[in-house]
Amino acid sequence: MNLSKFGEKFTRKAGITQLMDDLGSAMAGGDMLMLGGGNPAHIPAVQDRFRRRMEEILAEPLGFETMIGNYDGSRGNEAFIEALAGMLHDTFGWDITAKNIALTNGSQNAFFCLFNLFAGDMPDGSKKKILFPLTLEYIGYGDVGLTDDFLTARLPHIELLDDGLFKYHVDFESLDIGDDVGAICVSRPTNPTGNVLTDDEIIHLDAIAREKGIPLIIDNAYGTPFPDIIYTEAQPIWNENTVVCMSLSKFGLPNLRTGIVIAREEIAAAIADINGVMHLAPGGIGARMALDLVRSGEIMQISREIVQPFYERKARRTLDLFRTELDGLPCRIHKPEGAIFLWLWFQDLPYPCERLYEELKQRNTLVIPGHHFFPGLENEYWQHKHECIRVTYAQDDAIVEEGVKVIADQVRKLYG
Repeated sequence: MNLSKFGEKFTRKAGITQLMDDLGSAMAGGDMLMLGGGNPAHIPAVQDRFRRRMEEILAEPLGFETMIGNYDGSRGNEAFIEALAGMLHDTFGWDITAKNIALTNGSQNAFFCLFNLFAGDMPDGSKKKILFPLTLEYIGYGDVGLTDDFLTARLPHIELLDDGLFKYHVDFESLDIGDDVGAICVSRPTNPTGNVLTDDEIIHLDAIAREKGIPLIIDNAYGTPFPDIIYTEAQPIWNENTVVCMSLSKFGLPNLRTGIVIAREEIAAAIADINGVMHLAPGGIGARMALDLVRSGEIMQISREIVQPFYERKARRTLDLFRTELDGLPCRIHKPEGAIFLWLWFQDLPYPCERLYEELKQRNTLVIPGHHFFPGLENEYWQHKHECIRVTYAQDDAIVEEGVKVIADQVRKLYG
C-alpha cells in the first residue's frame, strides 16, 4: 500500500494504540486481570443516575428522536454549552460565555486539534513544539502531531517522601522556554502518576506562558469540578491565556466521547471550525445525557459525594495491598493525589519494564510499561523511564487484589 507521510505516521505502532488494543481484548472476555487500561469503574450509584436520565429523555416528547436524529452545530450541543458556561461562571466566577466553549469527540480529539493549532510548521517557515514542563505525561499525547519533532519535555524534580512514597514536581530552576515553543501543556491530575500540580505551580506556569505569549493548556479530564477525582487541595483555574480541557469520560460516560474545550473565544471558534471539517459536528448523546445534571449543578454533587470517595477508597486500598505484597523490595509509589492509577517505581530494576509488562501479560495480568509516558523525551535516555509501571485500581476489588499479588510475585522473582 502506497501511503502518504500522514498515512505512514499514523499507522506506526504507538503506545496509545497498544493500550487500546490490549483494553479491547481484555474487555472482550477471557481471564485477563485488567490493571492496564484507563476505563473508568462502573459505579452503581452513578450508572443508576444515567439510567434514570435516559428514561427521562425517552419519556420526553420527541426526546429520543431528536437526540439520535438531529445534528448539533460544529461547536456542539448549544443547550449543554450554555448550561456549562453558566455553571462555571456562577460557581467559580470565570468570565466566560458559551462562546468560550467548544465540544469535541473526546479529549483525545481535543488535544489533536489544540496541539496542531499551536505547534508544527508555522506560516513564517518556523517550527513550533508543545512543551511538557513536567514529564511524565499522558500516553495519548505522544503521536498526535502532524509533523515530526513535535514535542519537547523537561525532567521533573523527584521528592522522596516517607512510607515508600515519592512525588514529581516541576523543576522551575531549569525550566527554559525557547522561542520554538508554541504552547505549554500539563495534566492535573496527571495520568499516569496521579500527581496533582499545586495551585502555586499552575500559577507560576501561567505567568511563564503569559510572558512568552503562548497558551497554557490544562488537561482536566480527571479534575475538578467534575469528575473531581482529586484527593488533595486544588482550585480550578481559568483565564484567557489558559485552555482548560474537560471530559465526561471519567464521570462515567467514556463510550459517548464528549470532550470539552474552554478557552478564549477565538480558540473555541477554531476548534468548532476544525470539527466542521473533520466530522461535521461532535456527537451529542453525551451532552444530552449530562445537560440537566449540569443545569442543576448535580454533576458537581455526584462527583464530590460519589465519584471522588469511590476512587479514593480504592486508591488507599490498592496502596496498602502493594505495601504488603512488595514489602522488602526496592519499590516506591507515587503519592496518590488523584486520577485512577498508581505509579510504581522499581529502583534498579534488573531489566526494563517493557519485559516485565510482557511477562505479566503471559500471566494474564495487564499493566502499562512506563516508558510510554515520556512524550518529548523519546530520544533521551533516562533509566527511570524503564523502571516504572502504571496500574489502574478502577476494576473490581477482587480483580485488583489478585493482580497486585501477581505483579508482586513476578517482581520478587526479578530481584532474586
